[in-house]
Amino acid sequence: MEVDEAFDVVKEGAESDEGEAEEVPADEKPEIPEGTLPSFPLPVHPDAPSQSTLALQGLDKHIVDADIVHPSTTIPIPEGEGDDGGTRLSEKTRRRLKELGITELFAVQTALIPYLIPESEFERSLYRPFNPPQDVCVSAPTGSGKTLAYVLPILELLQTRVVTRLRALVVLPTRDLVIQVRETFEALNKGRGLKIGSVSGQHSFAHEQSQLVHDKQPHLLGGSSKVDILICTPGRLMDHLLGTPNFSLQHLRFLVVDEADRLLAQSFQDWLSQVLSAIRSPGKPEPPLSTSSASISSIEAFTHPYPDGLSPNNLRLLPVPNIPTFLHEEPESSCQKLLFSATLTRDPGKIAMLELRNPKYVIVQGNVGESKESNALKVMMEKFAMPETLREHMIITDSLKKPLMIFHLVHAHNVTNALVFTKSAESTTRLLRLFQFFEEARIAAAGDASTEPIVAKVYSSDLGNQERRAILEDFKDQKINILICSDLISRGMDISHVSHVVSYDVPVDIRKYVHRVGRTARAGREGDSWTLVEEQEARHFKRMLSAADHLQNVKRERIPENAVDSLMPYYETALEKLRKVYARSQ
Repeated sequence: MEVDEAFDVVKEGAESDEGEAEEVPADEKPEIPEGTLPSFPLPVHPDAPSQSTLALQGLDKHIVDADIVHPSTTIPIPEGEGDDGGTRLSEKTRRRLKELGITELFAVQTALIPYLIPESEFERSLYRPFNPPQDVCVSAPTGSGKTLAYVLPILELLQTRVVTRLRALVVLPTRDLVIQVRETFEALNKGRGLKIGSVSGQHSFAHEQSQLVHDKQPHLLGGSSKVDILICTPGRLMDHLLGTPNFSLQHLRFLVVDEADRLLAQSFQDWLSQVLSAIRSPGKPEPPLSTSSASISSIEAFTHPYPDGLSPNNLRLLPVPNIPTFLHEEPESSCQKLLFSATLTRDPGKIAMLELRNPKYVIVQGNVGESKESNALKVMMEKFAMPETLREHMIITDSLKKPLMIFHLVHAHNVTNALVFTKSAESTTRLLRLFQFFEEARIAAAGDASTEPIVAKVYSSDLGNQERRAILEDFKDQKINILICSDLISRGMDISHVSHVVSYDVPVDIRKYVHRVGRTARAGREGDSWTLVEEQEARHFKRMLSAADHLQNVKRERIPENAVDSLMPYYETALEKLRKVYARSQ
């Protein structure tokens, strides 16, 4: 059978795969006939503002004033009691980090952890309705340690709580991320006693309800939560907000929106406005009705609002004489919003949806020597920062030979411990079958029982939760060499030993490219990304990288035609087997 004929099997169906359609580049502008416009440059008024000045005019001043942190910035975590080395982490936390093999804070952590853990004991109060904390927006490369940057401050501040109330809510786009972030919280929570829960639809709704709240009526002083920290997906969060009695966000101290650009684009029953409404302060407390039973403890409780078990609704129950003047001000929610993304949206309307309070922006960017305005523009115009230890490659190839390029990378460039991304779940299945047939043919031709096959598996939305988790564990244990996956895994998943990322299908936009390649070169480790670009896609792909000012960072690799000659017999055998499989299924 001819290779061209067999290859039609690979192409057939893939072109009709459901999923995101490939973006088609705009048509070239028609040529303007000579003489229509003057051939010399038009004069520019000497007082006309520059392009950058015009761009900055619409930019939020908080973004322009952002803290710029170089990706290589680190702070060592000291051992023992006494000096915390500027981290503001307790001795207990530093000891636990050492047990987990973490000896220094990375760039985003150096900026955020000391900021979120105030120096003064008063500012560490769980509730500060008359002096609420600033919200925070963080733009940092994937793999830079964003999860730890919010997990540690939340644990540090909540460990002083006396009774269990839902005080930290972490919203994530996928179930797999919920599992991963919960594991991080639990690993660092050892010895603190904080209760951590998660809801993502992995278990039945009734089971989740029993894990979240007591089935009795809520206590007078608020709430009946069984958890201090809840990690969730937005859809399941809405289910519990609307359908679980006694489930309340009234005591929330932290709202974390991780992978924010994706979450802000999702509706899920208008989840964001519903959550903001649930945490918004119900209003100014009424003055005390009686002062006869006032005590020192109640005065302290009122001047350190809101103490455990209290909320704006029942502050008025406290009998306190001589209310200070500032307490007549309108109280605000003490909930601090933390927004994280590697690709912080440039749409001001979406950021405005979060109702951020005097937001502090933190930008992890490579060019610290540049002005704040320049770095802010790069973030908002999607000039993304990449890990410094990442090497990026592209291979432009004929569509017929694209699967062959995968086998060449695996066997000539040792591309294992790798994630291979395709555009859909159907494409992952087709490529896996082809890969398995190729390895069977290669092993059979070797005739050597000691020759080990390269093990590949699929990871896609077609698999159940338990099956996906088992595959991930086997991949982490290196029982699986290559994971062929859809973009389901490209968001936030942290698998430490991934040394290569291959985009078998070109990502449709720069955001997908950033999140895919960010699965490697994480936390200071080295890694390579490879993008296989069909000849007809090359123009679009290069334009996409150029628009993000990133084309110069992606090296073109030229593969000589004779470099794949030795693999061609196995490839032809694999294609023939694949054709027969799909012929039987029709």
